This record gives sequence, structure tokens and C-alpha cells, in this order.
Amino acid sequence: MADTVQFDLVSPERRLASAQVTAVQIPGADGDMTAMAGHAPTITTLRPGVLSAEGPDGTTDYVVTGGFAEISAEGISVLAERAIPKADMTKADHDAMVKEAEEALANAKEVFVNEPGPVDDAAKLLADMVAVGDHISV
Repeated sequence: MADTVQFDLVSPERRLASAQVTAVQIPGADGDMTAMAGHAPTITTLRPGVLSAEGPDGTTDYVVTGGFAEISAEGISVLAERAIPKADMTKADHDAMVKEAEEALANAKEVFVNEPGPVDDAAKLLADMVAVGDHISV
């Protein structure tokens, strides 16, 4: 049997997961990564996407909208801005997230005139949020 590692997923509202897992697929801001036992210590920011935790009892997927992941010898801790079990995700949830990202982009365009960095960041957030819809069946 593959080595397991402690995995914790927490959002501001609640703890969504605390379990022994064999791997966690993380939608990192700089690219997707898979964390397993023995992984090098790492801290990364999250982008909107699907986080998957694989364990002895199967795989559980969560939709996350941002936050941080810390991988250490003690385990994998994910602090998500927002996290919803993929099985609980509704079309209304996804539509609301996309609408928030659209509003953030519109606001960035108003506030940061001639400053492409924040506008580009908001546009990427919107693109990532729309892409989440391709990975969920709502």
C-alpha cells in the first residue's frame, strides 16, 4: 500500500476534510501539482479549480476559488478562500462565482486605468472561474 499523509482542507466557513491520503492534486497559481508523502516542503497559492484528494477510500474532489497550500513533513494543509465539495456544487454556485469574477474584472478596469497588472490578474481569475465549469457537471 502506498504511503499516506495527513490532509486538511479548511475554508473560512468550516473544515471540509481531515484524512489520511495518498495524493492531493492541487490547482496551484503557477501550475497544477500533485503532493504525496515525502514531497519537498512547499507553499503555493491556489487558483480557482478542482482539488482532488486520493485516499484508501477513493477520491474526493473539491472546487476551490483561491487560497494557499502548505506541504510539509507533517502533511498537506490547504487554506481555501472558498471550498465546496464538487458533489455539492450547483449551477447557481458556479454562476455566482463567475458573476463575482466578472464584477472584479469590471472594477479593476475602472480603478486601474493604464495599469495592466491588476486588470490582467482579474481577467485570469475570470478565465479560471469559467474553466471550472468544464470540470464540474452542473
